[in-house]
Amino acid sequence: MPPAHPFDFGAIDDDEGDTLHEECGVFGVIGVTDAANFVALGLHALQHRGQEAGGIVTHAPDVGFQSVRRFGYVRDNFTDPETMAMLPGQLGIGHVRYSTAGSKGQTAIRDVQPFFGEFAMGGAAIAHNGNITNANALRRELIERGSIFQSSSDSECIIHLMARSLQKTIPDRMEDALRRVEGAFSIVAMTRTKLIGVRDPLGVRPLVLGRIGDGWALSSETCALDIIGAEFIREIEPGEMIVITDKGIESTYPFRPKRPRFCIFEHVYFSRPDSILGGRSVYETREAIGRELAKEAPVEADLVCPVPDSGTPAAIGFSLESGIPYAMGIIRNQYMGRTFIEPTEQIRNMGVRLKLNVNRALIRGKRVILVDDSVVRGTTSRKIKEMILDAGAREVHFRIASPPTAWPCFYGVDTPQREKLLAATMSEEEMRDHLQVDSLRFISLDGLYRAVGESRGRDASAPQYCDACFSGEYPVEPADMVEQGFRPKTAAE
Repeated sequence: MPPAHPFDFGAIDDDEGDTLHEECGVFGVIGVTDAANFVALGLHALQHRGQEAGGIVTHAPDVGFQSVRRFGYVRDNFTDPETMAMLPGQLGIGHVRYSTAGSKGQTAIRDVQPFFGEFAMGGAAIAHNGNITNANALRRELIERGSIFQSSSDSECIIHLMARSLQKTIPDRMEDALRRVEGAFSIVAMTRTKLIGVRDPLGVRPLVLGRIGDGWALSSETCALDIIGAEFIREIEPGEMIVITDKGIESTYPFRPKRPRFCIFEHVYFSRPDSILGGRSVYETREAIGRELAKEAPVEADLVCPVPDSGTPAAIGFSLESGIPYAMGIIRNQYMGRTFIEPTEQIRNMGVRLKLNVNRALIRGKRVILVDDSVVRGTTSRKIKEMILDAGAREVHFRIASPPTAWPCFYGVDTPQREKLLAATMSEEEMRDHLQVDSLRFISLDGLYRAVGESRGRDASAPQYCDACFSGEYPVEPADMVEQGFRPKTAAE
């Protein structure tokens, strides 16, 4: 069975398929009492990066490696004393997963990370955030050489590559394996005595280091360090591997240096607003995006309303820059959870109304600016527009805090096929007509770069993000998808 991938979209509920999802978050600690409890708290803070399943692996000298992997929320699986008692030790790692849309209904518990492997020099567990773009080719090669895969995850390739390495230590085997891997990877791994963090040479996905008492923590985001009371020390650098033991931290750079290409959409949507990225508050960056959007796309209106919750900081920035009052015109049902992902047809047809409700008294008779983080397929945007008009709004104007999403992501984000992305087949004006709103404007790519504090350059010295979902310029060729028929952007485009 080939590994699941964001390019495989499948048939799912429109509202679920109209949002981009990060596929996972990773967390690990060493040198703390009851590591599993710290890992569970960290994963809880990273729940926004993956809601389908989670897993924790720990190690204690007297019992060895222990693992618990479950479907569902962290709070439902890793809070009861009986479960946590199964995970003793001062060293542990964890993972939260959001599977690709095409694999829904096919996921087995064996696909849930962290993955574990037993080697001649001892066991190792690994949790991976990102996506391996040459996983199909690696899998074929490994199977031909006798490897037996247990999951459909691209991440399992790393364990098999480590098993075939001739290096003498697990960190060295991991280096050896990752040199064969293309794409994006931020990894938290563990042996019996070591906590390991690795980031790919492009640094596409985030990974940070924290200090808690005499121990250490690795996390996808700084917000997870906050919840356990850890001090944020620094980001793991692109291409860096750190190995943490009771003797301290060893840092190496085992990969050929490349120009970093951090995912710019982490600033727009994926990361929590209370996290720090590149030394900047995500919240402040999103507010700056809203200010830039107001400069680029002004419009006369009575209210600026966010599409909650991801559009809130940008809406505040738009309001501050434009002088148009900010208002909570749409209220989110905070207790929705995922109860209605697979409901009856009648409930499913209610769609967005299960999650969002319009503040009618505020909206009636007003010209409303709705600020959202992105437009993917447009189905949710149309339903929200209809709700606003049903509540009596005079006009509806959409302002989007990212450029048009016209290309799929192959580096760890759940994205529809390109032909299902609205911006891939329509101009901005055609999208406005399709959504049937009074106006629709996206922030420009240059404007987005200005908002994140950089200029969009092409010379070797200029900072550059991965913006492939907007520009179609992929920093690593998606080899597996090209093999399956995907056509990357050409120079003419």
